[in-house]
Amino acid sequence: MLKSPVELPDCCYANQPILICPSTPTPKHSLYLSNLDDQKFLRFSIKYLYLFKKSVSSDNLKYSLSRVLVDYYPLAGRLRATAEDEQKFEVDCNGEGAVFAEAFMDITAEDFLQLSNKPNRFWRKLLYRVEALTFLDVPPLVVQVTNLRCGGMILCTAINHCLCDGIGTSQFLQAWAHITAKPNLGLPITPLHSRHVLKPRNPPKSSFTHPEYTRTNPNDNNTIDMVKFLQSQPLVPTSLTFTTSHILHLKRQCVPSLKCTTFEVLASHTWRCWVKSLDMSPSLNAKLLFSVSVRKKMNPELPLGYYGNGFVLGCAQTNVKDLVTSNLYHGVKLVQQAKSTLNDEYIRSMIDLLEDKSMKTDLITSLVISQWSKLGLEDLDFGEGKPLHMGSLTSDIYCLFLPVIGDFDAVRVLVSMPEGIVEKFEYFMKEFWDKEDYADANGNGYHGEDI
Repeated sequence: MLKSPVELPDCCYANQPILICPSTPTPKHSLYLSNLDDQKFLRFSIKYLYLFKKSVSSDNLKYSLSRVLVDYYPLAGRLRATAEDEQKFEVDCNGEGAVFAEAFMDITAEDFLQLSNKPNRFWRKLLYRVEALTFLDVPPLVVQVTNLRCGGMILCTAINHCLCDGIGTSQFLQAWAHITAKPNLGLPITPLHSRHVLKPRNPPKSSFTHPEYTRTNPNDNNTIDMVKFLQSQPLVPTSLTFTTSHILHLKRQCVPSLKCTTFEVLASHTWRCWVKSLDMSPSLNAKLLFSVSVRKKMNPELPLGYYGNGFVLGCAQTNVKDLVTSNLYHGVKLVQQAKSTLNDEYIRSMIDLLEDKSMKTDLITSLVISQWSKLGLEDLDFGEGKPLHMGSLTSDIYCLFLPVIGDFDAVRVLVSMPEGIVEKFEYFMKEFWDKEDYADANGNGYHGEDI
């Protein structure tokens, strides 16, 4: 057993990490990245953590990775600034390869499941840290396979967000798993590399106001920068699971009643609780920024297999007083209205706006929610069964809606809050539940997840 509820032993590396190159020659060229791909907000790697009961041979994983990188060869390339504009990125498709590390950790899968509710700093041991001077120097794909004492394994991946969004990463990981488990079958989805379908118009034509972005100087003395405030103090992750019963109860709190999705009501509830817990000034304009896939909103729709960033941020906004004093109906309607504006013309206007490299995502008084549930990430199977746990390697001030293994309709809300505020946030998230009239016959009710 582990010495404490959060501590992990060190990883033992028998060998240095290696580069896995495509198994056959791949095209050598520069890959254009769209304005949705290389915006400053996405210049980081998406870090996934998977726990499997039974490990897969590392030789098989390396071989299948080399094969899938033939189809997804940009992930074996390197990011760089374009010759024309140092603020614009492209992919040098040079086949240099992905980083692959193998390690052993003296714990069991059951040990790790005790910790899997929310990330902690010890989890960083599970992904090899590439020494790099800048973001551009980190290979787009870094993988670590950590074998466990019980015969299980933890798989961690870091995939550059400038190359893939959540749907794209899921598509790639499913392809890798497919080749590993069924090496004689072709890929179920052929990847589409070109990003020109999301190229800005010439000349650019931004015909809408876009509250998702700002040119405001964040150092303006009259502006409260919530990001700086949050990051200036110790942050504590909190993880809260909402079942279908909890979601239904939230929906019933909308007065008057309205038809809404799980995401709409849970996002509104989380936003409202976040703002309340931070004691923001009643007159402040609070924003909720949330990821929305545009694959089926474009005209024509983005082709099947498009694995680049095919999402934009929807923006709901209102003053703090109205958000926290109204019932959930108010927030849900704002989210629905924000989603309804995202048609082809609005999205193309946003792409054109991002030609101006001084535009930045407006994070000043915003909660950002990214949805990882309903992407199929939790269904990954390399041939030895689906994962016991799937989630993020790290937690930040940006909120994640994560899948719950074994319950497709449940959602796990993960976000980091300042140490002195996290309990208040959890209280507001849970206070809707009246035990006397909500607990079901089995005693199943709302539960927070504590390490």
